[in-house]
Amino acid sequence: MQKELTKNIKILYVEDDDIARENGIEYLENYFDKVYEAKDALSALKIYNQENPHIIISDIQMPKLNGLEFIRKIRQKDKQTQIIILSAFSTKEYLFEAIELQLVKYLTKPICENELKKALEICINTLKNNESNIIHLDNHTIFDTFNQVLLKDKEIIKLRKKELDLLSLLIKNKNRFITYEEIENFIWQDSAMTKDALKTLIKNLKTKIPKDLILNISKLGYKIEL
Repeated sequence: MQKELTKNIKILYVEDDDIARENGIEYLENYFDKVYEAKDALSALKIYNQENPHIIISDIQMPKLNGLEFIRKIRQKDKQTQIIILSAFSTKEYLFEAIELQLVKYLTKPICENELKKALEICINTLKNNESNIIHLDNHTIFDTFNQVLLKDKEIIKLRKKELDLLSLLIKNKNRFITYEEIENFIWQDSAMTKDALKTLIKNLKTKIPKDLILNISKLGYKIEL
């Protein structure tokens, strides 16, 4: 991350473990000029109300008020702040809540520096471009582009790798048709794509997302209608 991209971005780090918090603050100060810290969620709420940080990194397991309850209070009035959650546990229930609360990333401890950096870069890009990683395909179906999760009525819909790649490609380029050549290069890469293979892929993906989202123009390509 380049300093010019993080200029004027305020970040709040919430962690009850003193050593982990000190290490986190030291890392963040390499990239951000305005870094705030809190050892619990109640203190973090006070800082949030005073400073209005653009990005929040918060642990889940904390005394008095846990991280998800803290984020839920923020989301009642603020949908814009970028939020990354940290947890020592990886559970389906936490993942569901994380997506519903429009979190950028749910990271499992011990935190991988590269994963945290990627999550922060997503936060920065979202702030700059006013785009979210949470895509609502309809009232019941959500796709998280960063965590690569398709959720329908709080149930994870399993996608094969090619289905996931195609959905990601279509959403990333939602304002235009993706040519057959682009699809072949992105999904099949070094192997050849047949018409039947592509038709089967499209057919299978359509069974897992809302109907009529994927449009086709013969000899041109495919587009997702959002």
